This record gives sequence, C-alpha cells and structure tokens, in this order.
Amino acid sequence: MSLDRLWAGWRSAYVGGGDPGDPPPGVGSVFTRILASGRPDEETHVVHRGATVFAILNRFPYGSGHLLVMPYREVVDLEALTGDEHRELWATVVDAVRTVKAAYHPDGVNVGANLGAAAGAGVPDHVHVHVLPRWAADTNVMTAVAETRVLPEALPATWAKLRAAWPVP
Repeated sequence: MSLDRLWAGWRSAYVGGGDPGDPPPGVGSVFTRILASGRPDEETHVVHRGATVFAILNRFPYGSGHLLVMPYREVVDLEALTGDEHRELWATVVDAVRTVKAAYHPDGVNVGANLGAAAGAGVPDHVHVHVLPRWAADTNVMTAVAETRVLPEALPATWAKLRAAWPVP
C-alpha cells in the first residue's frame, strides 16, 4: 500500500508563517498593513473598496470564494462602528452574498462574525464578517482526517471571478 500525496504548495506560506508578499510586521492588524502596503488590489486580493468598508479574500479560506468584509478603521467590536460604517458594512455583506451567488452558484452561503479570540476570531483586533459559498456536498474526510482543505482554484482566479461579479453601484 502506498501513501498518496496531495500537493498544495501555495499553502506553504501558511505552514511557514508567511511569504515575501506579506505585509511587513508593524502597527495594526494584518488587514491594516495590507491596506497600507500600497500594493495593487490584484496582489492583495481586495475585491471591493467602499467609502468606509472593504471586502478582501480570506487568504486561508474554508472554500473558494471566501470573502471578508470589514471597516477600514480597526474596530474590535460591532458596537464600536459608526452609523456610516454599520450601514455600509451590512450593505457590503449583502453585495458580497450577491457576488458569491453570481460567481459560484452555491447551494447556500455562510455569513458570520467571530467576535473576540474566545469566539474563534483569527484577527480579533479588526472586526470582520465572513461570507462564503457552500455546497450540499462540500464536506469531506480531508478536513477531519488530514486537517487539510482542498480548494479547486488559486486565489488570483477567485479574485478575478469575484471582482468581475461584484455589483456595480
């Protein structure tokens, strides 16, 4: 019996703790540093920029099309959002849902926020809302047995698909 291998080399940055394209360590959340990097949206995977809120691909997604929607301003709690940020955040979440539906035609969509480290927030200092397409059969033994997620497309392809499907204001 031989051991099969699944190559997912693009995930080496996750295992190794980063790659040369990562924003430099510094003040602020990883999202703030990405925005301050000056790199183009195509490289940073920013899908949409609004007045107070933006949408970016999750760099280590649960599945293809996994978006994060958040204010530019680092805010820990939803209740700390200004009225304008609150309105635009939820309007952008709705646009993100429309976008993943148009781009991927999923069976459903997960929308959620993990508020605080104890709730599972990977970046607890910058509130963000997850929007990701789901399919009836998108669970498999890879995650449970091998702690591995299998994604059918690379992030640049996902970015291009979602950017093209984003609703025009």
